Amino acid sequence: MTNYTIDLSLQPTTFDLWHVCLAGSLAVLALILILVLLSVLLAERRHKPPEPAPSPKPLEPVIKIVEKIVEVEKIVQLPAPEPVVLKEPTPDAALQLLSLLQKEARFIDFIQENMTAFSDADIGAAARIVHGGCSKVIKEHFTLSPVSLDQEGSRVTLNKGFDASRFRLTGKIVGEAPFNGILVHKGWQVTELNLPKLTEGHNPNIIAAAEVEL
Repeated sequence: MTNYTIDLSLQPTTFDLWHVCLAGSLAVLALILILVLLSVLLAERRHKPPEPAPSPKPLEPVIKIVEKIVEVEKIVQLPAPEPVVLKEPTPDAALQLLSLLQKEARFIDFIQENMTAFSDADIGAAARIVHGGCSKVIKEHFTLSPVSLDQEGSRVTLNKGFDASRFRLTGKIVGEAPFNGILVHKGWQVTELNLPKLTEGHNPNIIAAAEVEL
């Protein structure tokens, strides 16, 4: 009986058809495996959910900043000027004064007269009478004093905050107080008023009653 001994250390030196088919099959399987892996990776990338958008920052800090800006604007804004309150005139006192001037100086008659018909001498004589009567009324019922105690023609200084009702600026006014100028007129102010009281039922609109001589 013949004994066969197989030497496993030997390597084949030639490739038969079976080996060629086996190698080809392995190459095809490797290629298929690579293609499957690539398709899986592409599918995962396509179906990957989008990253969530960053949530917007809360508006509370912005609102607080706007509120602070508004508060600063309110502080910076100048206070609104006080509304000017206009006082209603009281006609009774004015009508009473006209009545006194008419009574003592024939003031209304003088004003209503057409002066073009008279000579300068006649007008001068009538003006003297009117002047005397008006002076009497003013001295009896009004106490007057000058607004400024400085001499007319002297230089005066009006500092910032001066009373505009007591001093009226004329000429070229530039810049702000203090103002330096010449006192042109000292002004007048009433320090005391003493008009006669009216009787009940007196009609102040009647400056002078019509006169009827019998």
